Amino acid sequence: MRNLLRTFTMLAIALAAFCLASGPASAAGGGNPHFNRASASASGTDLTVTFKEVGLGSDTTVTIVLTAHWDAQFACFNHGGKHPSATNKESFSGDASFSDQFRSDKNGNIVGSLTVSAPTVSNNDFSCPPGQNEVLTYIQWSGISLTDTSSPAYTEVPGTFTYGSKV
Repeated sequence: MRNLLRTFTMLAIALAAFCLASGPASAAGGGNPHFNRASASASGTDLTVTFKEVGLGSDTTVTIVLTAHWDAQFACFNHGGKHPSATNKESFSGDASFSDQFRSDKNGNIVGSLTVSAPTVSNNDFSCPPGQNEVLTYIQWSGISLTDTSSPAYTEVPGTFTYGSKV
């Protein structure tokens, strides 16, 4: 009887230790967070990425960050909408990012999208001569990635996405 009691006690201690060790991890994350799918598309001059992240706990809030590199060209157009043959155009490059919070469903999944905006006339060092307007004529997005800031979930979105054409 004493051996049976000792075995039962050891089993109870082992079970309690297991519950204490795994309890916080289950409540916090629920599994192995990762991006199941992600795709991008040009939405006019902006870039939109749609995604599905799985392996989260139920009703978990996470912050997801979209980052992308852009190469753009601005050019000067007259009031008639014509681009003069002068070389009044300028190319710029930079990086954009946007983040937002998402809440997982009861199955630990998030389906969502994020959009980064193209650079604007006001945030570059290019200007046009009097009588002409500065226009974003071309933008190409590349180096696109998604990061869940609360877990190691990260994915790169392949491809380049273009709007417009160089003049």
